[in-house]
Amino acid sequence: MSSPDWKIAVLGLGIIGSRAATNLAKAGLGPVTTWNRTPKGLPGERASVAEAAQDANLVLLYLKDSLAVREVALRLFALPEAERVIVNHSTIDLATTKWLAAECEARGIVFLDCPFTGSREAAAGAGLVYYAGGPKEWIDKVEPVLLKSGKAVLRTGEVGTATIMKLVTNLISACTVQALAEALATATSHGIAPEALTEAVALNASGSVLAAMKLPTMAKGDFDTHFSLANMLKDSRYVLELADEAGLDTPAIKAVSERMAELCEDGLAEKDYSALAAPYLKA
Repeated sequence: MSSPDWKIAVLGLGIIGSRAATNLAKAGLGPVTTWNRTPKGLPGERASVAEAAQDANLVLLYLKDSLAVREVALRLFALPEAERVIVNHSTIDLATTKWLAAECEARGIVFLDCPFTGSREAAAGAGLVYYAGGPKEWIDKVEPVLLKSGKAVLRTGEVGTATIMKLVTNLISACTVQALAEALATATSHGIAPEALTEAVALNASGSVLAAMKLPTMAKGDFDTHFSLANMLKDSRYVLELADEAGLDTPAIKAVSERMAELCEDGLAEKDYSALAAPYLKA
């Protein structure tokens, strides 16, 4: 099997999956079929996992969580045996990644562990960055496809390493946005303009792409969803599991996870995770 022979199925058409599927179709790599639990009415969309994937030899998963990945994987495993590669782009827990790898190996299916970094705009502009864990020769074959929806592929090692890399980088993002929310609230309550804080952070060692992107919208109470609070909460819980397995105390992400859970219960689950600033705007 070589990359020009790919018949691609994209399963999961949320904020990222729908845009990745669009970019793949535009790239003319071959037939691209899609499926989503809630129909989206997109080109190439099929009514079931089986219909979308039955003729595909490259199946890309952009699903919500570990439960969804396990459920969809079982439907894929029920298909007639065929030469197939499954690439998981969903952010899931390490146990599910290892389960999926083992189940694929038992069936002669190639599995790659490839979560991504980048949110809505990056996905629309084919600017995602994929972390890739698995056999080098298969990453080599799939990389040209990944680079139609992404700008880079970072090879992390064996299956499971990419999942860990994704989770720990999301730990940093969640804690950073909580820190930005606290800094913004404290500064503005003492009369400093949000614009002044944004400029100060940009010139400070704490400045980052994330801060430049989130601070201005947080100051306006604009929580238009690029990456949802519910998804970041999910990922924080997965990374807490990793820490527990290693016997580590991680108080920062634990506190942020608890705050995100509270805000999700308050109705902000589908807002951007920059809604960590929302409680301060009500004060």
